[in-house]
Amino acid sequence: MKIESGGCSDVGRIRTNNEDSYRILTPLNLFVLSDGMGGEAHGEVASAIAVETVVTHCAEAESNSSVTLFCDPRPGWSERTRRLASAVHLANRKIYRSAEENEEQQGMGATLTVAWIQGDRLSVAHVGDSRAYLLRAGGLHQLTSDHSLVAEQVRRGILTRVEAEQSDMQSVLLRALGALPEIEVDTEEHQLLSRDILVMCSDGLTRMVTEPEIAGTLQAETDPQCAAERLVQLANEYGGEDNITVIVVRYDPQRNGWFSWLRSGKRGAGRRAPGKSESNGSAGGL
Repeated sequence: MKIESGGCSDVGRIRTNNEDSYRILTPLNLFVLSDGMGGEAHGEVASAIAVETVVTHCAEAESNSSVTLFCDPRPGWSERTRRLASAVHLANRKIYRSAEENEEQQGMGATLTVAWIQGDRLSVAHVGDSRAYLLRAGGLHQLTSDHSLVAEQVRRGILTRVEAEQSDMQSVLLRALGALPEIEVDTEEHQLLSRDILVMCSDGLTRMVTEPEIAGTLQAETDPQCAAERLVQLANEYGGEDNITVIVVRYDPQRNGWFSWLRSGKRGAGRRAPGKSESNGSAGGL
Protein backbone atom coordinates (compact mmCIF):
# COMPACT_ATOMS: atom_id res chain seq x y z
CA MET A 1 0.00 0.00 0.00
CA LYS A 2 1.02 3.59 -0.59
CA ILE A 3 0.75 6.18 2.16
CA GLU A 4 0.89 9.89 1.38
CA SER A 5 0.72 12.60 4.02
CA GLY A 6 0.90 16.31 4.63
CA GLY A 7 0.55 18.72 7.52
CA CYS A 8 0.07 22.39 8.27
CA SER A 9 -0.01 24.55 11.41
CA ASP A 10 -0.98 28.21 11.77
CA VAL A 11 -1.28 30.66 14.64
CA GLY A 12 -4.75 31.78 13.47
CA ARG A 13 -6.18 35.29 13.32
CA ILE A 14 -6.53 36.07 17.03
CA ARG A 15 -3.67 34.46 18.95
CA THR A 16 -0.12 35.78 18.88
CA ASN A 17 1.55 32.50 19.85
CA ASN A 18 1.16 29.05 18.31
CA GLU A 19 0.88 26.47 21.09
CA ASP A 20 0.20 23.59 18.68
CA SER A 21 2.90 21.15 17.66
CA TYR A 22 2.99 18.26 15.20
CA ARG A 23 5.32 15.80 13.56
CA ILE A 24 5.08 13.40 10.66
CA LEU A 25 7.68 10.65 10.82
CA THR A 26 7.42 9.32 7.28
CA PRO A 27 9.73 6.27 7.56
CA LEU A 28 7.59 4.89 10.41
CA ASN A 29 4.21 6.17 9.17
CA LEU A 30 3.86 7.82 12.59
CA PHE A 31 1.70 10.94 12.96
CA VAL A 32 1.64 13.07 16.13
CA LEU A 33 -0.41 16.18 16.98
CA SER A 34 -0.59 18.14 20.23
CA ASP A 35 -2.40 21.31 21.31
CA GLY A 36 -0.69 23.05 24.20
CA MET A 37 -2.57 24.85 26.95
CA GLY A 38 -1.60 27.40 29.52
CA GLY A 39 -0.90 30.64 27.67
CA GLU A 40 1.77 32.36 29.72
CA ALA A 41 2.37 29.02 31.42
CA HIS A 42 4.07 27.86 28.20
CA GLY A 43 1.54 25.67 26.45
CA GLU A 44 3.89 25.53 23.48
CA VAL A 45 6.48 23.89 25.74
CA ALA A 46 4.00 21.22 26.79
CA SER A 47 2.98 20.39 23.22
CA ALA A 48 6.61 20.24 22.08
CA ILE A 49 7.48 17.88 24.95
CA ALA A 50 4.51 15.68 24.05
CA VAL A 51 5.38 15.41 20.38
CA GLU A 52 9.11 14.88 20.79
CA THR A 53 8.59 12.30 23.56
CA VAL A 54 6.28 10.22 21.38
CA VAL A 55 8.54 10.42 18.32
CA THR A 56 11.67 9.52 20.29
CA HIS A 57 10.04 6.70 22.26
CA CYS A 58 8.50 5.05 19.20
CA ALA A 59 11.63 5.43 17.08
CA GLU A 60 13.78 3.89 19.80
CA ALA A 61 11.36 0.98 20.15
CA GLU A 62 11.60 0.24 16.43
CA SER A 63 15.33 -0.42 16.78
CA ASN A 64 15.18 -1.95 20.27
CA SER A 65 12.03 -3.81 21.29
CA SER A 66 13.25 -4.07 24.89
CA VAL A 67 12.75 -0.32 25.50
CA THR A 68 10.73 0.08 28.71
CA LEU A 69 6.95 0.17 28.45
CA PHE A 70 5.37 2.88 30.62
CA CYS A 71 1.94 1.28 30.80
CA ASP A 72 0.28 -2.06 31.40
CA PRO A 73 -0.69 -3.36 27.94
CA ARG A 74 -4.15 -4.79 27.43
CA PRO A 75 -4.58 -8.30 26.00
CA GLY A 76 -4.86 -8.29 22.22
CA TRP A 77 -2.99 -5.05 21.63
CA SER A 78 -0.44 -5.09 18.81
CA GLU A 79 3.14 -4.13 19.55
CA ARG A 80 2.70 -0.71 18.01
CA THR A 81 -0.50 0.00 19.93
CA ARG A 82 1.24 -0.94 23.17
CA ARG A 83 4.12 1.35 22.26
CA LEU A 84 1.80 4.26 21.46
CA ALA A 85 0.07 3.96 24.83
CA SER A 86 3.47 3.80 26.52
CA ALA A 87 4.65 6.92 24.68
CA VAL A 88 1.59 8.93 25.75
CA HIS A 89 2.04 7.91 29.39
CA LEU A 90 5.69 8.91 29.22
CA ALA A 91 4.82 12.26 27.64
CA ASN A 92 2.37 12.95 30.46
CA ARG A 93 5.02 12.24 33.08
CA LYS A 94 7.56 14.50 31.37
CA ILE A 95 5.16 17.44 31.10
CA TYR A 96 4.03 17.02 34.71
CA ARG A 97 7.65 16.83 35.92
CA SER A 98 8.71 19.86 33.87
CA ALA A 99 5.87 21.94 35.33
CA GLU A 100 6.85 20.86 38.86
CA GLU A 101 10.48 21.79 38.32
CA ASN A 102 9.83 25.15 36.59
CA GLU A 103 7.56 27.58 38.42
CA GLU A 104 6.77 29.56 35.27
CA GLN A 105 5.40 26.37 33.63
CA GLN A 106 2.92 25.51 36.35
CA GLY A 107 -0.53 25.08 34.83
CA MET A 108 0.70 24.06 31.39
CA GLY A 109 -0.77 21.03 29.70
CA ALA A 110 -1.51 19.55 26.30
CA THR A 111 -3.80 17.36 24.28
CA LEU A 112 -2.22 14.53 22.31
CA THR A 113 -3.51 12.51 19.38
CA VAL A 114 -1.21 9.93 17.80
CA ALA A 115 -1.67 7.55 14.86
CA TRP A 116 0.65 4.78 13.70
CA ILE A 117 0.08 2.74 10.54
CA GLN A 118 1.56 -0.71 9.93
CA GLY A 119 0.24 -2.57 6.92
CA ASP A 120 -3.52 -2.15 7.01
CA ARG A 121 -3.63 -1.60 10.79
CA LEU A 122 -4.14 1.84 12.28
CA SER A 123 -3.26 2.31 15.95
CA VAL A 124 -4.59 5.43 17.68
CA ALA A 125 -3.83 6.83 21.14
CA HIS A 126 -5.55 9.94 22.42
CA VAL A 127 -5.96 12.37 25.34
CA GLY A 128 -7.88 15.65 25.20
CA ASP A 129 -10.04 17.25 22.51
CA SER A 130 -7.84 17.21 19.43
CA ARG A 131 -9.41 14.75 17.03
CA ALA A 132 -8.77 11.96 14.54
CA TYR A 133 -11.27 11.31 11.77
CA LEU A 134 -11.45 8.67 9.05
CA LEU A 135 -13.03 9.52 5.71
CA ARG A 136 -14.32 6.34 4.08
CA ALA A 137 -16.61 6.13 1.05
CA GLY A 138 -17.58 9.78 1.49
CA GLY A 139 -18.50 9.47 5.16
CA LEU A 140 -16.48 11.22 7.87
CA HIS A 141 -16.21 9.20 11.09
CA GLN A 142 -14.73 10.58 14.31
CA LEU A 143 -12.34 7.99 15.76
CA THR A 144 -11.59 9.80 19.02
CA SER A 145 -13.83 10.98 21.85
CA ASP A 146 -13.38 14.51 23.18
CA HIS A 147 -12.33 14.54 26.83
CA SER A 148 -14.12 17.82 27.50
CA LEU A 149 -16.87 18.91 29.86
CA VAL A 150 -19.35 19.72 27.08
CA ALA A 151 -18.65 16.44 25.23
CA GLU A 152 -19.35 14.52 28.42
CA GLN A 153 -22.57 16.47 28.90
CA VAL A 154 -23.61 15.54 25.36
CA ARG A 155 -22.87 11.86 26.02
CA ARG A 156 -25.05 12.02 29.15
CA GLY A 157 -27.90 13.81 27.35
CA ILE A 158 -27.52 17.02 29.36
CA LEU A 159 -26.68 19.10 26.27
CA THR A 160 -27.44 18.68 22.60
CA ARG A 161 -24.52 18.74 20.18
CA VAL A 162 -25.62 22.18 18.93
CA GLU A 163 -25.77 23.52 22.50
CA ALA A 164 -22.28 22.11 23.15
CA GLU A 165 -20.90 23.86 20.07
CA GLN A 166 -22.28 27.17 21.36
CA SER A 167 -21.22 26.69 24.98
CA ASP A 168 -18.69 28.98 26.66
CA MET A 169 -17.32 25.87 28.42
CA GLN A 170 -15.88 24.21 25.31
CA SER A 171 -12.33 24.79 26.51
CA VAL A 172 -12.82 22.96 29.81
CA LEU A 173 -11.04 19.61 29.54
CA LEU A 174 -11.62 16.64 31.82
CA ARG A 175 -8.42 14.98 30.71
CA ALA A 176 -5.14 16.49 29.48
CA LEU A 177 -1.42 15.72 29.65
CA GLY A 178 0.45 17.28 32.55
CA ALA A 179 -2.47 17.84 34.92
CA LEU A 180 -1.77 14.73 37.03
CA PRO A 181 1.22 12.39 37.42
CA GLU A 182 -0.76 9.57 35.75
CA ILE A 183 -3.28 9.75 32.92
CA GLU A 184 -5.93 7.55 31.34
CA VAL A 185 -5.23 7.06 27.64
CA ASP A 186 -7.80 6.07 25.01
CA THR A 187 -6.17 3.49 22.74
CA GLU A 188 -7.69 1.48 19.92
CA GLU A 189 -7.00 -0.20 16.58
CA HIS A 190 -8.76 0.01 13.22
CA GLN A 191 -8.41 -1.80 9.93
CA LEU A 192 -7.74 0.47 6.98
CA LEU A 193 -9.30 0.02 3.56
CA SER A 194 -8.06 1.25 0.20
CA ARG A 195 -8.58 4.99 -0.31
CA ASP A 196 -9.24 5.73 3.36
CA ILE A 197 -8.20 9.22 4.44
CA LEU A 198 -7.11 9.95 8.00
CA VAL A 199 -7.29 13.52 9.27
CA MET A 200 -5.96 14.69 12.63
CA CYS A 201 -6.58 18.20 13.89
CA SER A 202 -6.57 20.55 16.84
CA ASP A 203 -9.84 22.15 17.94
CA GLY A 204 -8.84 25.31 16.12
CA LEU A 205 -10.15 23.54 13.02
CA THR A 206 -13.25 21.79 14.37
CA ARG A 207 -14.60 24.89 16.12
CA MET A 208 -14.49 26.86 12.88
CA VAL A 209 -15.11 24.34 10.08
CA THR A 210 -18.02 21.90 10.02
CA GLU A 211 -17.56 18.19 9.51
CA PRO A 212 -19.33 18.24 6.10
CA GLU A 213 -16.90 20.97 4.99
CA ILE A 214 -13.95 18.92 6.24
CA ALA A 215 -15.20 15.88 4.31
CA GLY A 216 -15.80 17.94 1.17
CA THR A 217 -12.33 19.45 1.29
CA LEU A 218 -10.70 16.04 1.71
CA GLN A 219 -12.58 14.76 -1.32
CA ALA A 220 -11.85 17.84 -3.45
CA GLU A 221 -8.13 18.08 -2.63
CA THR A 222 -6.46 14.78 -3.54
CA ASP A 223 -3.00 15.92 -2.44
CA PRO A 224 -2.68 15.57 1.37
CA GLN A 225 -0.50 18.66 1.78
CA CYS A 226 -2.91 20.79 -0.25
CA ALA A 227 -5.85 19.40 1.73
CA ALA A 228 -4.20 20.24 5.07
CA GLU A 229 -3.36 23.76 3.92
CA ARG A 230 -6.87 24.32 2.56
CA LEU A 231 -8.49 23.24 5.83
CA VAL A 232 -6.27 25.65 7.76
CA GLN A 233 -7.16 28.39 5.27
CA LEU A 234 -10.87 27.71 5.77
CA ALA A 235 -10.54 27.97 9.56
CA ASN A 236 -8.83 31.32 9.15
CA GLU A 237 -11.45 32.53 6.68
CA TYR A 238 -14.13 31.74 9.27
CA GLY A 239 -12.36 33.73 11.97
CA GLY A 240 -9.26 31.78 12.99
CA GLU A 241 -10.07 32.14 16.68
CA ASP A 242 -7.44 29.60 17.81
CA ASN A 243 -4.26 27.96 16.60
CA ILE A 244 -5.01 25.52 13.77
CA THR A 245 -3.09 22.33 13.02
CA VAL A 246 -4.06 19.63 10.52
CA ILE A 247 -2.47 16.37 9.38
CA VAL A 248 -3.93 14.50 6.37
CA VAL A 249 -2.95 10.93 5.46
CA ARG A 250 -4.13 9.07 2.34
CA TYR A 251 -4.02 5.28 2.32
CA ASP A 252 -4.09 4.24 -1.36
CA PRO A 253 -3.58 1.07 -3.38
CA GLN A 254 -0.03 0.51 -4.57
CA ARG A 255 0.21 0.94 -8.31
CA ASN A 256 3.03 -1.44 -9.14
CA GLY A 257 1.32 -4.80 -8.69
CA TRP A 258 0.51 -7.39 -11.37
CA PHE A 259 -2.81 -5.69 -12.24
CA SER A 260 -1.05 -2.41 -12.95
CA TRP A 261 1.48 -4.27 -15.10
CA LEU A 262 -1.36 -5.98 -17.00
CA ARG A 263 -3.07 -2.65 -17.68
CA SER A 264 0.19 -1.08 -18.86
CA GLY A 265 0.76 -4.07 -21.12
CA LYS A 266 -2.61 -3.48 -22.77
CA ARG A 267 -1.64 0.12 -23.44
CA GLY A 268 1.59 -0.83 -25.14
CA ALA A 269 3.47 -4.10 -25.49
CA GLY A 270 6.95 -4.11 -24.04
CA ARG A 271 6.35 -1.31 -21.53
CA ARG A 272 7.89 -1.86 -18.12
CA ALA A 273 5.70 -1.99 -15.04
CA PRO A 274 5.82 1.20 -12.95
CA GLY A 275 8.46 1.30 -10.23
CA LYS A 276 7.62 1.27 -6.55
CA SER A 277 6.05 4.48 -5.33
CA GLU A 278 7.61 6.09 -2.30
CA SER A 279 5.73 7.52 0.62
CA ASN A 280 6.01 11.22 1.12
CA GLY A 281 5.26 13.49 3.99
CA SER A 282 6.49 16.37 6.05
CA ALA A 283 7.73 17.20 9.50
CA GLY A 284 6.33 20.06 11.48
CA GLY A 285 6.39 21.66 14.86
CA LEU A 286 5.75 24.93 16.53
